[in-house]
Amino acid sequence: MEALYSADIIALQQELAVAMVRADEAEADAANARAINADLEARIALQALQIELLKRDRFGQRSERSQRLIDQLELALEAAEVIASEDEAAAAIAAAKTTTVTAFVRNRPSRQPLPAHLPRTRVVIPSPACCAGCGSDRLSKLGEDITETLEVIPRQWKVIQTVRERFACRACEAISQPPAPFHVTPRGMFGPSLLAMMLFEKFGQHQPLNRQRDRYAHEGVDLSLSTLADQVGACTAALMPLHRLIEAHVLAAVRLHGDDTTVPVLAKVKTDIGRIWTYVRDDRPFGGPAPPAALFHYSRDRRGEHPRDHLAGFCGILQADAYAGYNELFKPGRTPGPVTRALCWAHARRKFFILADVAAQVKRKPDLAPVISPLALEAVTRIDRIFDIERAICGRTTAARLAARQELAAPLVAEFEQWLREQRATLSRHTPVAKAINYMLNDWPAFARFLDDGRICLTNNAAERALRGIALGSKSWPFAGSDRGGQRAAFMYSLIVTAKLNNIDPQAWLADVLARIAEIPQQRLAELLPWNWKAATSITLTAQAA
Repeated sequence: MEALYSADIIALQQELAVAMVRADEAEADAANARAINADLEARIALQALQIELLKRDRFGQRSERSQRLIDQLELALEAAEVIASEDEAAAAIAAAKTTTVTAFVRNRPSRQPLPAHLPRTRVVIPSPACCAGCGSDRLSKLGEDITETLEVIPRQWKVIQTVRERFACRACEAISQPPAPFHVTPRGMFGPSLLAMMLFEKFGQHQPLNRQRDRYAHEGVDLSLSTLADQVGACTAALMPLHRLIEAHVLAAVRLHGDDTTVPVLAKVKTDIGRIWTYVRDDRPFGGPAPPAALFHYSRDRRGEHPRDHLAGFCGILQADAYAGYNELFKPGRTPGPVTRALCWAHARRKFFILADVAAQVKRKPDLAPVISPLALEAVTRIDRIFDIERAICGRTTAARLAARQELAAPLVAEFEQWLREQRATLSRHTPVAKAINYMLNDWPAFARFLDDGRICLTNNAAERALRGIALGSKSWPFAGSDRGGQRAAFMYSLIVTAKLNNIDPQAWLADVLARIAEIPQQRLAELLPWNWKAATSITLTAQAA
Protein backbone atom coordinates (compact mmCIF):
# COMPACT_ATOMS: atom_id res chain seq x y z
CA MET A 1 0.00 0.00 0.00
CA GLU A 2 2.75 2.41 0.90
CA ALA A 3 4.41 1.75 -2.46
CA LEU A 4 1.08 2.45 -4.19
CA TYR A 5 0.63 5.68 -2.31
CA SER A 6 4.20 6.70 -3.13
CA ALA A 7 3.60 6.05 -6.82
CA ASP A 8 0.40 8.12 -6.71
CA ILE A 9 2.20 10.95 -4.97
CA ILE A 10 4.99 10.88 -7.52
CA ALA A 11 2.47 10.84 -10.36
CA LEU A 12 0.57 13.75 -8.85
CA GLN A 13 3.80 15.69 -8.36
CA GLN A 14 4.72 15.08 -11.99
CA GLU A 15 1.28 16.19 -13.15
CA LEU A 16 1.55 19.26 -10.92
CA ALA A 17 4.97 20.06 -12.36
CA VAL A 18 3.61 19.69 -15.89
CA ALA A 19 0.62 21.85 -15.00
CA MET A 20 2.89 24.52 -13.51
CA VAL A 21 5.03 24.53 -16.65
CA ARG A 22 1.92 24.85 -18.77
CA ALA A 23 0.67 27.61 -16.50
CA ASP A 24 4.00 29.44 -16.81
CA GLU A 25 3.88 29.03 -20.58
CA ALA A 26 0.29 30.25 -20.71
CA GLU A 27 1.19 33.20 -18.50
CA ALA A 28 4.19 33.99 -20.72
CA ASP A 29 2.04 33.73 -23.86
CA ALA A 30 -0.56 36.01 -22.33
CA ALA A 31 2.14 38.48 -21.27
CA ASN A 32 3.56 38.40 -24.80
CA ALA A 33 0.08 39.03 -26.22
CA ARG A 34 -0.38 42.00 -23.89
CA ALA A 35 3.03 43.34 -24.88
CA ILE A 36 2.23 42.95 -28.59
CA ASN A 37 -1.12 44.70 -28.20
CA ALA A 38 0.46 47.52 -26.20
CA ASP A 39 3.17 47.88 -28.84
CA LEU A 40 0.51 48.08 -31.56
CA GLU A 41 -1.36 50.73 -29.57
CA ALA A 42 1.85 52.74 -29.28
CA ARG A 43 2.50 52.38 -33.02
CA ILE A 44 -1.04 53.54 -33.80
CA ALA A 45 -0.64 56.54 -31.50
CA LEU A 46 2.68 57.42 -33.15
CA GLN A 47 1.21 57.11 -36.64
CA ALA A 48 -1.79 59.26 -35.70
CA LEU A 49 0.57 61.95 -34.43
CA GLN A 50 2.78 61.72 -37.53
CA ILE A 51 -0.26 61.95 -39.83
CA GLU A 52 -1.49 65.08 -38.06
CA LEU A 53 1.98 66.65 -38.20
CA LEU A 54 2.25 65.87 -41.91
CA LYS A 55 -1.17 67.39 -42.51
CA ARG A 56 -0.10 70.50 -40.64
CA ASP A 57 3.10 70.77 -42.68
CA ARG A 58 1.30 70.11 -45.96
CA PHE A 59 -1.86 72.12 -45.51
CA GLY A 60 -0.97 74.56 -42.75
CA GLN A 61 -3.51 75.42 -40.07
CA ARG A 62 -6.36 73.33 -41.44
CA SER A 63 -8.15 73.45 -38.11
CA GLU A 64 -8.37 75.91 -35.28
CA ARG A 65 -7.95 72.87 -33.04
CA SER A 66 -4.82 71.57 -34.77
CA GLN A 67 -2.32 72.55 -32.08
CA ARG A 68 -4.59 71.29 -29.33
CA LEU A 69 -5.10 68.06 -31.25
CA ILE A 70 -1.35 67.58 -31.66
CA ASP A 71 -0.88 68.14 -27.91
CA GLN A 72 -3.54 65.54 -27.17
CA LEU A 73 -1.98 63.06 -29.59
CA GLU A 74 1.43 63.55 -27.97
CA LEU A 75 -0.07 62.85 -24.56
CA ALA A 76 -1.76 59.72 -25.95
CA LEU A 77 1.55 58.59 -27.48
CA GLU A 78 3.32 59.15 -24.17
CA ALA A 79 0.79 57.01 -22.30
CA ALA A 80 0.87 54.27 -24.96
CA GLU A 81 4.67 54.12 -24.98
CA VAL A 82 4.82 53.81 -21.19
CA ILE A 83 2.25 51.00 -21.21
CA ALA A 84 4.09 49.20 -24.02
CA SER A 85 7.40 49.35 -22.14
CA GLU A 86 5.78 48.07 -18.95
CA ASP A 87 4.14 45.15 -20.76
CA GLU A 88 7.39 44.32 -22.59
CA ALA A 89 9.24 44.10 -19.28
CA ALA A 90 6.45 41.96 -17.80
CA ALA A 91 6.61 39.63 -20.82
CA ALA A 92 10.37 39.23 -20.37
CA ILE A 93 9.90 38.29 -16.71
CA ALA A 94 7.17 35.78 -17.57
CA ALA A 95 9.18 34.23 -20.42
CA ALA A 96 12.20 33.79 -18.17
CA LYS A 97 10.22 31.25 -16.13
CA THR A 98 9.81 28.99 -19.18
CA THR A 99 12.08 27.24 -21.66
CA THR A 100 9.73 27.27 -24.66
CA VAL A 101 8.40 30.86 -24.82
CA THR A 102 10.52 33.65 -26.30
CA ALA A 103 9.86 37.07 -24.84
CA PHE A 104 8.43 39.69 -27.17
CA VAL A 105 10.89 42.47 -28.01
CA ARG A 106 9.61 45.75 -29.43
CA ASN A 107 11.05 47.14 -32.63
CA ARG A 108 12.50 50.52 -31.82
CA PRO A 109 13.94 53.11 -34.19
CA SER A 110 17.71 53.31 -34.38
CA ARG A 111 19.05 55.44 -31.58
CA GLN A 112 20.27 58.86 -32.62
CA PRO A 113 23.75 59.86 -31.43
CA LEU A 114 23.82 61.94 -28.29
CA PRO A 115 24.60 65.67 -28.75
CA ALA A 116 28.22 66.17 -29.70
CA HIS A 117 28.60 69.40 -27.71
CA LEU A 118 28.05 67.67 -24.34
CA PRO A 119 31.20 66.88 -22.31
CA ARG A 120 32.24 63.23 -22.16
CA THR A 121 33.47 61.35 -19.08
CA ARG A 122 35.29 58.09 -19.78
CA VAL A 123 34.62 55.22 -17.37
CA VAL A 124 36.96 52.36 -18.29
CA ILE A 125 36.02 48.89 -17.06
CA PRO A 126 39.15 47.04 -15.82
CA SER A 127 40.52 44.68 -18.46
CA PRO A 128 40.83 40.95 -17.75
CA ALA A 129 44.19 39.91 -16.31
CA CYS A 130 44.30 36.68 -18.28
CA CYS A 131 42.64 34.93 -21.19
CA ALA A 132 39.27 33.45 -20.36
CA GLY A 133 39.99 30.52 -22.67
CA CYS A 134 43.50 29.29 -21.78
CA GLY A 135 44.45 31.40 -18.78
CA SER A 136 47.44 33.05 -20.48
CA ASP A 137 48.37 36.59 -19.46
CA ARG A 138 49.78 37.47 -22.91
CA LEU A 139 46.97 39.86 -23.92
CA SER A 140 47.21 42.63 -26.51
CA LYS A 141 44.58 45.33 -27.06
CA LEU A 142 42.63 45.10 -30.34
CA GLY A 143 40.30 48.03 -29.80
CA GLU A 144 37.42 49.06 -27.62
CA ASP A 145 33.65 49.28 -27.63
CA ILE A 146 32.06 52.45 -26.26
CA THR A 147 28.51 52.69 -24.96
CA GLU A 148 27.28 56.22 -24.40
CA THR A 149 24.70 56.91 -21.69
CA LEU A 150 23.09 60.30 -21.17
CA GLU A 151 23.23 61.39 -17.53
CA VAL A 152 22.43 64.55 -15.61
CA ILE A 153 24.21 66.01 -12.60
CA PRO A 154 21.75 67.40 -10.04
CA ARG A 155 21.76 71.17 -9.69
CA GLN A 156 24.61 72.29 -7.48
CA TRP A 157 24.40 75.31 -5.24
CA LYS A 158 27.48 77.21 -4.17
CA VAL A 159 28.40 80.42 -2.39
CA ILE A 160 30.87 82.71 -4.11
CA GLN A 161 33.04 84.71 -1.72
CA THR A 162 34.34 87.93 -3.21
CA VAL A 163 37.38 89.02 -1.21
CA ARG A 164 38.65 92.62 -1.24
CA GLU A 165 41.93 92.92 0.62
CA ARG A 166 42.79 96.15 2.43
CA PHE A 167 46.28 97.60 2.48
CA ALA A 168 47.79 100.33 4.60
CA CYS A 169 50.47 102.64 3.25
CA ARG A 170 53.52 102.77 5.52
CA ALA A 171 54.47 106.15 4.12
CA CYS A 172 51.21 108.09 4.64
CA GLU A 173 49.11 105.55 6.57
CA ALA A 174 46.33 105.75 3.98
CA ILE A 175 44.20 102.64 3.51
CA SER A 176 43.73 101.29 0.00
CA GLN A 177 41.15 98.74 -1.09
CA PRO A 178 39.72 97.80 -4.50
CA PRO A 179 36.14 98.97 -5.08
CA ALA A 180 33.26 96.59 -4.46
CA PRO A 181 32.09 94.78 -7.59
CA PHE A 182 28.71 95.47 -9.10
CA HIS A 183 25.84 93.44 -7.69
CA VAL A 184 22.60 93.07 -9.57
CA THR A 185 20.54 93.43 -6.42
CA PRO A 186 21.28 95.22 -3.14
CA ARG A 187 23.89 93.53 -0.96
CA GLY A 188 24.69 91.09 -3.76
CA MET A 189 22.86 88.18 -2.17
CA PHE A 190 22.08 86.39 -5.46
CA GLY A 191 24.25 85.96 -8.53
CA PRO A 192 23.06 86.79 -12.06
CA SER A 193 22.57 83.15 -13.11
CA LEU A 194 20.33 82.44 -10.13
CA LEU A 195 18.37 85.64 -10.72
CA ALA A 196 17.93 84.80 -14.39
CA MET A 197 16.65 81.33 -13.48
CA MET A 198 14.13 82.82 -11.02
CA LEU A 199 12.87 85.34 -13.57
CA PHE A 200 12.59 82.86 -16.41
CA GLU A 201 10.84 80.23 -14.31
CA LYS A 202 8.37 82.78 -12.96
CA PHE A 203 7.55 84.60 -16.19
CA GLY A 204 8.73 82.18 -18.88
CA GLN A 205 7.74 78.85 -17.30
CA HIS A 206 4.93 80.30 -15.13
CA GLN A 207 6.18 78.88 -11.85
CA PRO A 208 5.17 81.21 -8.98
CA LEU A 209 7.81 82.16 -6.43
CA ASN A 210 6.18 80.10 -3.67
CA ARG A 211 6.68 76.92 -5.74
CA GLN A 212 10.25 77.89 -6.49
CA ARG A 213 10.82 78.50 -2.78
CA ASP A 214 9.51 75.03 -1.92
CA ARG A 215 11.73 73.37 -4.52
CA TYR A 216 14.81 75.25 -3.31
CA ALA A 217 14.02 74.14 0.25
CA HIS A 218 13.95 70.49 -0.86
CA GLU A 219 17.41 71.05 -2.33
CA GLY A 220 18.72 72.34 1.00
CA VAL A 221 18.50 76.10 0.33
CA ASP A 222 15.89 77.76 2.51
CA LEU A 223 14.88 81.17 1.16
CA SER A 224 11.87 83.21 2.22
CA LEU A 225 9.20 84.26 -0.23
CA SER A 226 9.75 87.92 0.61
CA THR A 227 13.46 87.59 -0.21
CA LEU A 228 12.71 86.08 -3.62
CA ALA A 229 10.11 88.75 -4.36
CA ASP A 230 12.58 91.47 -3.35
CA GLN A 231 15.10 90.15 -5.84
CA VAL A 232 12.54 90.08 -8.67
CA GLY A 233 11.65 93.72 -8.02
CA ALA A 234 15.31 94.75 -8.02
CA CYS A 235 15.91 92.94 -11.31
CA THR A 236 12.93 94.69 -12.90
CA ALA A 237 14.44 98.06 -12.02
CA ALA A 238 17.85 97.02 -13.35
CA LEU A 239 16.41 95.86 -16.69
CA MET A 240 14.29 98.96 -17.27
CA PRO A 241 16.73 100.66 -19.72
CA LEU A 242 16.74 97.57 -21.94
CA HIS A 243 12.96 97.44 -21.91
CA ARG A 244 12.82 101.04 -23.12
CA LEU A 245 15.03 100.17 -26.09
CA ILE A 246 12.77 97.25 -27.03
CA GLU A 247 9.71 99.48 -26.72
CA ALA A 248 11.26 102.09 -29.01
CA HIS A 249 12.21 99.41 -31.53
CA VAL A 250 8.70 97.97 -31.61
CA LEU A 251 6.95 101.33 -31.99
CA ALA A 252 9.31 102.34 -34.81
CA ALA A 253 7.85 99.58 -37.01
CA VAL A 254 5.86 100.28 -40.16
CA ARG A 255 3.48 97.46 -39.24
CA LEU A 256 2.41 95.96 -35.91
CA HIS A 257 0.34 92.99 -34.83
CA GLY A 258 -1.93 93.78 -31.88
CA ASP A 259 -4.01 91.57 -29.60
CA ASP A 260 -4.92 91.07 -25.95
CA THR A 261 -5.88 88.30 -23.54
CA THR A 262 -7.45 88.08 -20.12
CA VAL A 263 -5.55 87.70 -16.87
CA PRO A 264 -7.13 87.39 -13.40
CA VAL A 265 -6.08 90.06 -10.90
CA LEU A 266 -6.53 89.84 -7.14
CA ALA A 267 -9.16 92.25 -5.76
CA LYS A 268 -10.70 92.80 -2.32
CA VAL A 269 -13.69 90.49 -2.70
CA LYS A 270 -12.92 88.47 -5.82
CA THR A 271 -10.51 88.49 -8.71
CA ASP A 272 -11.03 91.02 -11.48
CA ILE A 273 -10.42 90.28 -15.13
CA GLY A 274 -7.47 92.34 -16.29
CA ARG A 275 -5.87 92.46 -19.73
CA ILE A 276 -2.44 91.77 -21.15
CA TRP A 277 -1.92 93.60 -24.47
CA THR A 278 0.78 92.75 -26.97
CA TYR A 279 2.19 94.56 -29.99
CA VAL A 280 4.53 92.48 -32.12
CA ARG A 281 6.96 93.74 -34.71
CA ASP A 282 7.82 91.00 -37.16
CA ASP A 283 9.03 92.06 -40.61
CA ARG A 284 10.21 88.59 -41.63
CA PRO A 285 7.09 87.71 -43.69
CA PHE A 286 7.92 90.52 -46.17
CA GLY A 287 11.68 90.09 -46.01
CA GLY A 288 12.30 93.06 -43.73
CA PRO A 289 15.77 93.31 -42.15
CA ALA A 290 14.58 94.54 -38.74
CA PRO A 291 14.71 91.91 -35.98
CA PRO A 292 11.41 90.80 -34.41
CA ALA A 293 10.36 92.04 -30.99
CA ALA A 294 7.27 92.10 -28.78
CA LEU A 295 5.95 94.75 -26.40
CA PHE A 296 3.44 93.90 -23.66
CA HIS A 297 1.23 96.13 -21.53
CA TYR A 298 -1.18 95.49 -18.69
CA SER A 299 -4.49 97.14 -17.85
CA ARG A 300 -7.26 96.51 -15.35
CA ASP A 301 -9.96 96.64 -18.06
CA ARG A 302 -10.36 96.62 -21.85
CA ARG A 303 -11.32 100.21 -22.51
CA GLY A 304 -10.23 101.72 -25.80
CA GLU A 305 -8.08 104.33 -24.07
CA HIS A 306 -5.44 101.70 -23.39
CA PRO A 307 -4.45 100.88 -26.99
CA ARG A 308 -4.73 104.59 -27.74
CA ASP A 309 -2.14 105.34 -25.04
CA HIS A 310 0.05 102.35 -25.95
CA LEU A 311 0.28 103.47 -29.59
CA ALA A 312 0.22 107.23 -29.03
CA GLY A 313 3.26 107.82 -31.27
CA PHE A 314 2.59 105.08 -33.80
CA CYS A 315 1.12 105.82 -37.25
CA GLY A 316 1.83 102.73 -39.35
CA ILE A 317 -0.23 99.61 -40.10
CA LEU A 318 -2.02 97.83 -37.27
CA GLN A 319 -3.11 94.25 -37.83
CA ALA A 320 -5.69 93.18 -35.27
CA ASP A 321 -9.21 91.90 -34.84
CA ALA A 322 -12.34 94.03 -35.20
CA TYR A 323 -12.27 95.26 -31.58
CA ALA A 324 -13.91 98.69 -31.47
CA GLY A 325 -11.37 99.99 -28.96
CA TYR A 326 -8.88 100.46 -31.80
CA ASN A 327 -11.20 102.80 -33.74
CA GLU A 328 -9.74 105.98 -32.22
CA LEU A 329 -6.44 105.11 -33.87
CA PHE A 330 -7.96 105.08 -37.36
CA LYS A 331 -9.54 108.56 -37.33
CA PRO A 332 -8.21 110.93 -40.03
CA GLY A 333 -7.52 113.80 -37.63
CA ARG A 334 -5.39 111.78 -35.26
CA THR A 335 -1.96 113.06 -34.27
CA PRO A 336 0.71 112.17 -35.46
CA GLY A 337 -1.44 110.54 -38.16
CA PRO A 338 -4.10 107.88 -38.64
CA VAL A 339 -3.17 104.25 -38.23
CA THR A 340 -3.90 102.02 -41.22
CA ARG A 341 -6.33 99.26 -40.35
CA ALA A 342 -5.82 95.66 -41.55
CA LEU A 343 -8.10 92.93 -40.27
CA CYS A 344 -7.27 89.27 -39.67
CA TRP A 345 -8.60 86.64 -42.05
CA ALA A 346 -7.98 83.90 -39.47
CA HIS A 347 -10.56 85.52 -37.18
CA ALA A 348 -13.07 85.66 -40.04
CA ARG A 349 -12.34 82.08 -41.08
CA ARG A 350 -12.86 80.89 -37.51
CA LYS A 351 -16.45 82.12 -37.50
CA PHE A 352 -17.23 80.01 -40.56
CA PHE A 353 -15.16 77.07 -39.41
CA ILE A 354 -17.13 76.72 -36.16
CA LEU A 355 -20.28 76.22 -38.21
CA ALA A 356 -18.60 73.52 -40.32
CA ASP A 357 -16.72 71.70 -37.55
CA VAL A 358 -18.68 68.57 -36.61
CA ALA A 359 -16.37 67.58 -33.73
CA ALA A 360 -16.66 70.98 -32.07
CA GLN A 361 -20.45 70.95 -32.33
CA VAL A 362 -20.65 67.50 -30.75
CA LYS A 363 -18.42 68.65 -27.90
CA ARG A 364 -20.45 71.81 -27.25
CA LYS A 365 -23.87 70.15 -27.56
CA PRO A 366 -23.51 66.36 -27.24
CA ASP A 367 -27.28 65.83 -27.02
CA LEU A 368 -27.98 67.44 -30.38
CA ALA A 369 -27.17 66.08 -33.79
CA PRO A 370 -24.43 68.16 -35.47
CA VAL A 371 -25.49 70.33 -38.37
CA ILE A 372 -22.94 71.28 -41.02
CA SER A 373 -23.62 74.50 -42.86
CA PRO A 374 -22.85 74.06 -46.58
CA LEU A 375 -22.35 77.81 -46.93
CA ALA A 376 -19.87 77.90 -44.05
CA LEU A 377 -17.99 74.95 -45.52
CA GLU A 378 -17.82 76.69 -48.90
CA ALA A 379 -16.57 79.88 -47.25
CA VAL A 380 -13.80 77.98 -45.46
CA THR A 381 -12.79 76.31 -48.73
CA ARG A 382 -12.58 79.64 -50.55
CA ILE A 383 -10.57 81.27 -47.75
CA ASP A 384 -8.16 78.33 -47.67
CA ARG A 385 -7.33 78.89 -51.35
CA ILE A 386 -6.22 82.42 -50.46
CA PHE A 387 -4.17 81.07 -47.56
CA ASP A 388 -2.40 78.66 -49.93
CA ILE A 389 -1.17 81.61 -51.99
CA GLU A 390 0.00 83.45 -48.87
CA ARG A 391 2.03 80.50 -47.64
CA ALA A 392 3.85 80.34 -50.96
CA ILE A 393 4.97 84.00 -50.83
CA CYS A 394 5.89 84.22 -47.14
CA GLY A 395 9.36 85.72 -46.75
CA ARG A 396 9.52 87.32 -50.19
CA THR A 397 10.08 91.02 -50.72
CA THR A 398 7.25 93.53 -50.51
CA ALA A 399 7.20 94.01 -54.28
CA ALA A 400 7.17 90.28 -54.99
CA ARG A 401 4.36 89.69 -52.53
CA LEU A 402 2.30 92.54 -53.97
CA ALA A 403 2.76 91.27 -57.54
CA ALA A 404 1.75 87.72 -56.59
CA ARG A 405 -1.30 88.96 -54.73
CA GLN A 406 -2.45 91.12 -57.62
CA GLU A 407 -2.05 88.22 -60.03
CA LEU A 408 -3.27 85.26 -57.97
CA ALA A 409 -5.14 86.41 -54.86
CA ALA A 410 -7.05 89.44 -56.14
CA PRO A 411 -9.36 87.43 -58.47
CA LEU A 412 -10.14 84.97 -55.66
CA VAL A 413 -10.88 87.78 -53.21
CA ALA A 414 -13.17 89.52 -55.71
CA GLU A 415 -15.05 86.29 -56.38
CA PHE A 416 -15.31 85.64 -52.65
CA GLU A 417 -16.73 89.09 -51.97
CA GLN A 418 -19.33 88.69 -54.71
CA TRP A 419 -20.27 85.25 -53.40
CA LEU A 420 -20.62 86.61 -49.85
CA ARG A 421 -22.95 89.40 -50.99
CA GLU A 422 -25.06 87.01 -53.04
CA GLN A 423 -25.44 84.56 -50.17
CA ARG A 424 -26.11 87.30 -47.65
CA ALA A 425 -29.07 88.51 -49.71
CA THR A 426 -30.76 85.11 -49.34
CA LEU A 427 -30.30 84.72 -45.57
CA SER A 428 -32.09 86.02 -42.52
CA ARG A 429 -29.94 88.39 -40.53
CA HIS A 430 -30.33 86.22 -37.42
CA THR A 431 -28.77 83.08 -38.88
CA PRO A 432 -25.22 82.24 -37.68
CA VAL A 433 -23.87 82.18 -41.24
CA ALA A 434 -25.29 85.64 -41.91
CA LYS A 435 -23.52 86.96 -38.81
CA ALA A 436 -20.23 85.47 -39.99
CA ILE A 437 -20.74 87.03 -43.44
CA ASN A 438 -21.61 90.41 -41.91
CA TYR A 439 -18.41 90.31 -39.87
CA MET A 440 -16.44 90.44 -43.09
CA LEU A 441 -18.67 92.62 -45.30
CA ASN A 442 -19.07 95.36 -42.68
CA ASP A 443 -15.29 95.96 -42.78
CA TRP A 444 -14.44 94.61 -46.21
CA PRO A 445 -11.92 97.37 -47.13
CA ALA A 446 -9.85 96.46 -44.04
CA PHE A 447 -9.96 92.76 -44.99
CA ALA A 448 -8.98 93.47 -48.62
CA ARG A 449 -6.22 95.94 -47.77
CA PHE A 450 -3.54 93.26 -47.96
CA LEU A 451 -4.02 93.22 -51.76
CA ASP A 452 -2.60 96.75 -52.03
CA ASP A 453 0.35 96.47 -49.62
CA GLY A 454 2.91 93.68 -49.64
CA ARG A 455 3.87 94.39 -46.04
CA ILE A 456 0.48 93.37 -44.65
CA CYS A 457 -0.01 89.78 -43.53
CA LEU A 458 -3.21 87.87 -44.09
CA THR A 459 -3.55 87.02 -40.40
CA ASN A 460 -2.76 88.35 -36.96
CA ASN A 461 -1.21 85.07 -35.86
CA ALA A 462 2.06 86.71 -34.80
CA ALA A 463 0.27 88.44 -31.92
CA GLU A 464 -1.71 85.34 -31.03
CA ARG A 465 1.49 83.28 -30.86
CA ALA A 466 3.03 85.85 -28.53
CA LEU A 467 0.05 85.54 -26.18
CA ARG A 468 -0.23 81.76 -26.34
CA GLY A 469 2.29 81.15 -23.57
CA ILE A 470 0.42 83.52 -21.25
CA ALA A 471 -2.91 81.87 -21.96
CA LEU A 472 -1.48 78.41 -21.28
CA GLY A 473 0.68 79.48 -18.35
CA SER A 474 -2.15 81.23 -16.52
CA LYS A 475 -3.39 77.75 -15.56
CA SER A 476 -0.29 77.42 -13.36
CA TRP A 477 -0.99 80.53 -11.27
CA PRO A 478 -4.42 81.66 -9.97
CA PHE A 479 -4.06 85.42 -10.40
CA ALA A 480 -1.76 88.42 -10.51
CA GLY A 481 -1.33 89.86 -7.04
CA SER A 482 -1.98 93.45 -7.99
CA ASP A 483 -1.94 95.95 -10.84
CA ARG A 484 1.77 96.42 -10.23
CA GLY A 485 2.18 92.67 -10.49
CA GLY A 486 0.39 92.68 -13.84
CA GLN A 487 2.60 95.51 -15.07
CA ARG A 488 5.71 93.68 -13.93
CA ALA A 489 4.55 90.54 -15.73
CA ALA A 490 4.00 92.51 -18.95
CA PHE A 491 7.46 94.04 -18.52
CA MET A 492 9.14 90.64 -18.26
CA TYR A 493 7.03 89.12 -21.04
CA SER A 494 8.40 91.81 -23.35
CA LEU A 495 11.96 90.70 -22.63
CA ILE A 496 11.39 86.95 -22.66
CA VAL A 497 9.15 86.79 -25.74
CA THR A 498 11.51 89.08 -27.66
CA ALA A 499 14.37 86.73 -26.85
CA LYS A 500 12.34 83.75 -28.05
CA LEU A 501 11.42 85.54 -31.27
CA ASN A 502 15.14 85.90 -31.97
CA ASN A 503 15.78 82.20 -31.26
CA ILE A 504 17.97 82.64 -28.20
CA ASP A 505 17.72 81.11 -24.74
CA PRO A 506 15.98 83.74 -22.57
CA GLN A 507 17.58 82.49 -19.36
CA ALA A 508 21.14 82.56 -20.73
CA TRP A 509 20.54 86.01 -22.19
CA LEU A 510 19.09 87.39 -18.94
CA ALA A 511 22.01 86.00 -16.94
CA ASP A 512 24.55 87.75 -19.16
CA VAL A 513 22.56 90.98 -19.27
CA LEU A 514 22.17 91.12 -15.48
CA ALA A 515 25.92 90.57 -15.07
CA ARG A 516 26.87 93.38 -17.50
CA ILE A 517 24.11 95.98 -17.62
CA ALA A 518 25.45 98.21 -14.82
CA GLU A 519 28.98 98.39 -16.21
CA ILE A 520 28.23 98.90 -19.88
CA PRO A 521 28.15 102.55 -21.05
CA GLN A 522 24.75 103.99 -21.93
CA GLN A 523 25.70 104.51 -25.57
CA ARG A 524 26.55 100.80 -25.87
CA LEU A 525 23.42 99.50 -24.14
CA ALA A 526 21.97 98.37 -27.48
CA GLU A 527 24.66 95.67 -27.57
CA LEU A 528 22.60 93.81 -24.98
CA LEU A 529 19.46 93.68 -27.10
CA PRO A 530 18.68 90.05 -28.00
CA TRP A 531 19.49 90.30 -31.71
CA ASN A 532 22.78 92.14 -31.11
CA TRP A 533 23.69 89.85 -28.20
CA LYS A 534 23.08 86.81 -30.39
CA ALA A 535 25.38 88.12 -33.14
CA ALA A 536 28.13 88.99 -30.66
CA THR A 537 27.86 85.59 -28.98
CA SER A 538 28.13 83.82 -32.34
CA ILE A 539 31.27 85.80 -33.21
CA THR A 540 32.83 84.97 -29.83
CA LEU A 541 32.09 81.26 -30.18
CA THR A 542 33.51 81.23 -33.71
CA ALA A 543 36.69 82.94 -32.52
CA GLN A 544 37.07 80.47 -29.65
CA ALA A 545 36.60 77.52 -32.01
CA ALA A 546 39.27 78.88 -34.34
